Amino acid sequence: MSKQMTEMLKGILEGIVLAVLATRPAYGYDVTARLREQGFTDLVEGTVYALLIRIEQRGFVDVEKVPSEKGPPRKVYTLNALGREQLDEFWRTWSFLSEHIGQLRTELTEGDN
Repeated sequence: MSKQMTEMLKGILEGIVLAVLATRPAYGYDVTARLREQGFTDLVEGTVYALLIRIEQRGFVDVEKVPSEKGPPRKVYTLNALGREQLDEFWRTWSFLSEHIGQLRTELTEGDN
């Protein structure tokens, strides 16, 4: 993963994880696996775990400890109402940025002709 991609991803990863949790509850490894299925193949598990701790501390998820066949219980994260509000805000911000960056790119590309 390029340095630029890594830096951009840092800024939006919280929203991406909230979006994953909006589809169904999940534990850390499951979130990582689902993101990898979506093309984020270089994503490090530790990054996702640290982010899950942060969103738990910020009150965006409810956490339930579920017994595991191997090792300690797993923390299953479920997006709650505050998390849904945060996700809605993320999508509004993403839409704004995407639209305006697209317009800027179009203007600059047309200016080259």
